[in-house]
Amino acid sequence: MELIGASAIVTGGASGLGRGTAQVLAAAGAEVVIVDLPGSPGEQTAVELWDVTGGRVRFAAADVTDEASVQAAIDLAQERAPLRVAVSCAGIATAGRTVGRDGPLALAAFERTIRVNLIGTFNVARLAAAAMAANEPVSLQSLPGVPPTEERGVIVNTASVAAFDGQIGQAAYSASKGGVAAMTLPLARDLSKLLVRVVTIAPGIMQTPMMAGMPPEVQASLEEQIPHPSRMGTAAEYAALVRHIVENPLLNGETIRLDGAIRMQPK
Repeated sequence: MELIGASAIVTGGASGLGRGTAQVLAAAGAEVVIVDLPGSPGEQTAVELWDVTGGRVRFAAADVTDEASVQAAIDLAQERAPLRVAVSCAGIATAGRTVGRDGPLALAAFERTIRVNLIGTFNVARLAAAAMAANEPVSLQSLPGVPPTEERGVIVNTASVAAFDGQIGQAAYSASKGGVAAMTLPLARDLSKLLVRVVTIAPGIMQTPMMAGMPPEVQASLEEQIPHPSRMGTAAEYAALVRHIVENPLLNGETIRLDGAIRMQPK
């Protein structure tokens, strides 16, 4: 998929992996709309990225679980170019044992995690795919020696290694991210006739605002568990993979671990 002449939305784009992705896609020529909550620093992020990307980043306040606000963000993106890329980075982390000192995990906490991480991701994917279905197919030879491939769009979702190696206290988070990974192939199959690809990235331990809030000794302990390189991943590395997925037409229906070969221990 060619990024020049295309628009993209990036949910959770106000910070962390989403911000890094928005910057990389805009620098590559896409018209990018950062989608994040009204109380997020999304507007500030868009202003900060405006100059370094040639004025190709804007902000749309939206809750990924809300159909109307997500559709409004997609409409904003399409004002400048056809929507051809949708990246879902929005998510929350809920920690709590199934049965802890105060009794069973609150069902509301479990439901909220599923709603934001899984239902929110599907909501963005279905609305983005509907917009992409109306696009004229583009046929480009994106890589040397690769036959031209017709496409209308690419959807990149974010799971987590917790989908496969969930730790103690991660039942809700792992279930939500496991759902994102599990729906990758059926989404890709559903959308194949529309010429829309779907790929999921499952990051490991990444440098994010959430991780930065943990004590230094906890961060160091996590880094020691990563075989190579023994450090946290960066938003730049995540964004580089997103761009490669967009530009490589054979990547479809797969969940890719981006984790330095870590396999999470129980705790």
